[in-house]
Amino acid sequence: MKVSSFKHGSHPAEFKEYTEHKTLEPLPIPEEVFIPVIQHIGAPCKPVVKVGDEVKTGQLIAESTGFVSSNIHSSITGKVKKIGDFPHPNGTKSPMIQIVAEGDEEWVKVHDHTEPWGEMSVEQLKKIIADAGIVGMGGAAFPTNVKVSPPRDKKIETFIINGCECEPYLTADHRMMVEQAKEMIEGTQILMKILDVEKAFIGIESNKPDAIEIMQKSTEHLPGITIIPLKVKYPQGAEKMLIKAVNKREVPAGSLPMDVGCVVNNVGTAIAVYEAVVKKIPSINRIVTVTGDAVTEPKNVIARIGTPFSKLIEFCGGLKPDTKKILMGGPMMGVAQYSLDVPVVKATSGILCLTKKSVPYREEFTCIVCGRCVHACPMFLVPTRIARAVEAGKFEMADELGIMNCIECGSCAYECPSNIPLVQRIRIGKNKIREMKNKKS
Repeated sequence: MKVSSFKHGSHPAEFKEYTEHKTLEPLPIPEEVFIPVIQHIGAPCKPVVKVGDEVKTGQLIAESTGFVSSNIHSSITGKVKKIGDFPHPNGTKSPMIQIVAEGDEEWVKVHDHTEPWGEMSVEQLKKIIADAGIVGMGGAAFPTNVKVSPPRDKKIETFIINGCECEPYLTADHRMMVEQAKEMIEGTQILMKILDVEKAFIGIESNKPDAIEIMQKSTEHLPGITIIPLKVKYPQGAEKMLIKAVNKREVPAGSLPMDVGCVVNNVGTAIAVYEAVVKKIPSINRIVTVTGDAVTEPKNVIARIGTPFSKLIEFCGGLKPDTKKILMGGPMMGVAQYSLDVPVVKATSGILCLTKKSVPYREEFTCIVCGRCVHACPMFLVPTRIARAVEAGKFEMADELGIMNCIECGSCAYECPSNIPLVQRIRIGKNKIREMKNKKS
């Protein structure tokens, strides 16, 4: 089987075996949820409910306040108990709407169209996606209605569905392709209509042969959709790397995929579009891989947005006594958690639970100038030079070295034999440079 890829990258151990063959399991409706008013890139939403209000499943509870923003809906039927700050998976306390379940579940539809989507206008479909609060489900959480609305001078020629799921441990996308192939393909077709493209490519890493086979069978009668097997390499699923692997186009530093005529959406995003347009369901569910050697029974869980992490872990048999670390996401780009009271958000692809054995102490040593970080960097940067500039407070130098082009994939830190936390220092530098630029503007 011929496979494509990009230059550089790394090959971390996959650890997919924990859950790659575990079918999707729905979590029981939680007794209460904590729904953040911001779960996306862009402006936070404004609550449109108040304490004491009764809400239904799918009801709008916080509306977008700008072009780059995304609506928030209630994921259960119940009563608003509190609107205030609660622990967020990003490590802060964030405004959320706490809802306590009451009575039988009642649903609110996201739209009332009765005609097939093929008869709807592009503007109608975009409005449904916007009203449904759909964002990129691959982790970036960029509002989908914005992504599929490029400026008129940016003609989209290539549409790519990202089925790579290159992050170790995570298998939610894999299982969606295996179990929800019909929904994913139809969601892809809807997005193709919106973007006015005749061809779409679904990129899948070759460590998912069952997904590749099912996708090929599901699209064999659809000449406009092509399945592209890809080499198993990290970070294959990053937009710029995927575009390079699929159609050999380079996205220049500082540019966006639309600048080279491409749009990339995630597997889960395509399914969310299908559910919004066809089933009239807003974005209130998230498929989460709960995995790692510290959880009793790893699973792929269908959870309501706002459900505390603790409920998902309980559903998977609980944590083992020697649990050391819990991350939202995978080991390369995940965010360490300080509490299990944080809620599932639209960007929660996984909850990774690790024991002390899996998180050994790593002493940092002096850089030996081996160049492994340079060879691994998919953006062709020199991570050690950038990190040293940040350490020395030379942020302008770091900027000149291309720090803002770093995609924070973590390949450099993974490959470093001296255990230097390169990506962490680069993140600090990027934040400092943003602050400096904001002060000047």
